[in-house]
Amino acid sequence: MPQTRKKLPNGVSKKDASAGQPASLLPGFEESCLPATADTVRHLTPGDHIPGLQKALLDWFAVHQRALPWRVSYTPYEVWISEVMLQQTQMERGVSYFLRWMQRFPDVATLAAAHEEDVLLLWEGLGYYSRARHILAAARKIMAEHGGVFPSDLASIRALPGVGPYTAGAIASIAFGEKLPCVDANVERVISRIFDVDSPVKQEPAAGVIHRWALKLVPEGKSREHNQAMMELGALVCRKKPLCGACPLAAFCISHHLGIADQRPVPGKRAVIKPVNAVTGVLRIGKNIFVQKRPPSGVWGNLWEFPGGRVEPGESPEQASVREFMEETGFEVRVTANYGVIRHGYTTYRLTLHCFGLELMNPCGGAEAEKYSEACPPPLQLTAAQQYKWTTPEELENLAMPAAHRKLADSLFNKPAATSDEPASATVRQARLTE
Repeated sequence: MPQTRKKLPNGVSKKDASAGQPASLLPGFEESCLPATADTVRHLTPGDHIPGLQKALLDWFAVHQRALPWRVSYTPYEVWISEVMLQQTQMERGVSYFLRWMQRFPDVATLAAAHEEDVLLLWEGLGYYSRARHILAAARKIMAEHGGVFPSDLASIRALPGVGPYTAGAIASIAFGEKLPCVDANVERVISRIFDVDSPVKQEPAAGVIHRWALKLVPEGKSREHNQAMMELGALVCRKKPLCGACPLAAFCISHHLGIADQRPVPGKRAVIKPVNAVTGVLRIGKNIFVQKRPPSGVWGNLWEFPGGRVEPGESPEQASVREFMEETGFEVRVTANYGVIRHGYTTYRLTLHCFGLELMNPCGGAEAEKYSEACPPPLQLTAAQQYKWTTPEELENLAMPAAHRKLADSLFNKPAATSDEPASATVRQARLTE
């Protein structure tokens, strides 16, 4: 029984549908990701048709590229900041952070002169705070060693703090036009499908194969456009669930030709997400709130937090909160309120944070007790921090905090007050977000 052909959309002739481009690229006639057949398009082996593949990709990018703020002038500084921000960050969120960053730190000199706490505060919510500290260190190195001019050679770019091979290649190719590939997760996905790379892309030999093809595909004099087009294609079309019918490279794609595009890239071993059960306590005296600043190195370095830690086996969250506060500050406290639970997802662990309101155990009585209740004493010790502060809710907004602690602070101090018959814990529970 002969196969039934799809009806072409109005205004598209059979001649148009076969005139050197796949029918799937014609408006209203997008094929699904099934094996290519004679009724769709003739397969072109990618390695033998690189110029055609390059042209198809660039033509598509010229029409479909997104209007992004760092694509206006392509300054090295803007390219650098955008590339670092977009690591582990969704595009829409990255754009808003980028615009806010450029208003505050429009150039390398302004950034280099900034205080680290101001940088961390502006970075708050993007996570991986070591990236922000590296950006600040790199800006200061550019001022000290390059006269404030962003270096253009790959070795000098690579020598900047926090700049790895991918970021260095992106800056060199997109800002300076160097013939280098940019291989991020989007590009890995595109190349693994086009060339049917059949082993885990993050491991050898697949990683080397992908990098070699990525370099070979970069056209002379078009590295900026090509690299962005590859990343854009992976983000918009060659996604985890591929839209092969809308892909400008479908004719060249071996995986599409074989009908296995959804089986590429081959995944590696998934990271185990570890659950972390922890507590934190908000100690208040009048309008003052106790916070402490974490050490420069380690998790959440140089960020402000409410003291706390992990729940030990055999103890309740309330008991853990009292114990952790004593161990970290020397303060004897008691629980006065249960603010509920905040859950926050990180790359390798899932945090369940039990939140409590605390007050100091009052060692005095009578008139002395009233006087003591208004004082803000220094902690007897700081075993998990480098600095402490009694702060107000208004001042708290200007301190850089880890995401889970910021959620707690916002729910307690910056959100509309709960109604009289609504417990404080309900307000926190509304703030359970996963980023």
